[in-house]
Amino acid sequence: MPPKTLLTAVLCALALATAQAQWDLKDSHSTASLRGVSNPGGRAVWASGTRGTVLRSVDDGNTWQTCPVPPNAERLDFRGLQAFDKDTAIVMSSGTGDLSRIYKTTDGCQTWKLLFSNPEKEGFWDAIYFLDPSNGILFGDPATGFAGDFALRLRVTHDGGQTWAPITDPESHAPGKNLMPVAREGFFAASNSNATSADGWLWMGTGRGRIFRRRLYSRPANKAAAFQAISCAGAMEIVSHSCGIPWIDWQITDTTPLTRPDPGEASGVFSIHFRNAKQGIAVGGDYTKPNATTYNAAWSTDGGKTWQAPATPPHGFRSAIAYDAKRKLWITVGPNGTDISTDGGKNWHPLQTSASDPANSDHGWNALALPFVVGERGRIARLRPIVP
Repeated sequence: MPPKTLLTAVLCALALATAQAQWDLKDSHSTASLRGVSNPGGRAVWASGTRGTVLRSVDDGNTWQTCPVPPNAERLDFRGLQAFDKDTAIVMSSGTGDLSRIYKTTDGCQTWKLLFSNPEKEGFWDAIYFLDPSNGILFGDPATGFAGDFALRLRVTHDGGQTWAPITDPESHAPGKNLMPVAREGFFAASNSNATSADGWLWMGTGRGRIFRRRLYSRPANKAAAFQAISCAGAMEIVSHSCGIPWIDWQITDTTPLTRPDPGEASGVFSIHFRNAKQGIAVGGDYTKPNATTYNAAWSTDGGKTWQAPATPPHGFRSAIAYDAKRKLWITVGPNGTDISTDGGKNWHPLQTSASDPANSDHGWNALALPFVVGERGRIARLRPIVP
């Protein structure tokens, strides 16, 4: 194809993608800072944020209900959210010690039950991730006093969040001994998307710009048994001597394009998503520098073994990443705008608002659960459907 023709085709494709990716703002009736959003399907959507806020929609995000605040949660910041249907959802708060809590509703948020509070005084929970309604992972920052180490905190549930067992060492016969590597790094409580899974693999990204990856199961039928094995614990008090999966089974790689030469507590991987076992993207940057276009994205085509920097990066710090299968494009959001990529993260282009959209409809966002996005001051929007 001649260079001029190729350029025209590329520009047309980008224009089409941009035209298809516009946000329709919705009235949430809330001013909370929203960082949790979950779309379980069936026209149900949930969102969560500061001041114990939980929002719920049962008409595809067109109207929103403010849920009753869970017991004693008026000052909590619900940064993690996992909904399973229109009636059932789990929210996780981020905070020091017992300000990190997990609540669950099974009646459409009419009532809430406190499931678990952080038992570590110096602990801090960042995100919660479920593979299915029974099996979930809780991600926390390092803290002293946990078997005397300074390791990443991971807990798992196999009963829908009723109990949470730390990843344990089956050889020690000591429930609670952490198998994660001792490392002075943590996660970001930014968009509840520091972990992702696809085709039997699990990935998680840290504040040091590192990616932890491991195989969960080889076939979908093995999911439950394999996820049981990752915890090496069948219940809080029982340690399975046969599962024996040490932390070294986690493969650790550096996302060099996201690792600053002067890393600080404000920079690293904030969100990661894999669309399959091979193709994934991690985004982040330095949240104190929202307009910086360096060290804010990386893409992989080998399952996270290696990472490459985009030729054209997103135009600022980004806190969430998602893949839109219908439009065949990647979307990433942050405080200063939205970017899209049609080539697997190699090049990013700012979303341009249409003449009929509010000028700020492209920015101020924290988290994604396509086709929905949430952000500051109760902002919620839905990705506009494709118009033939």
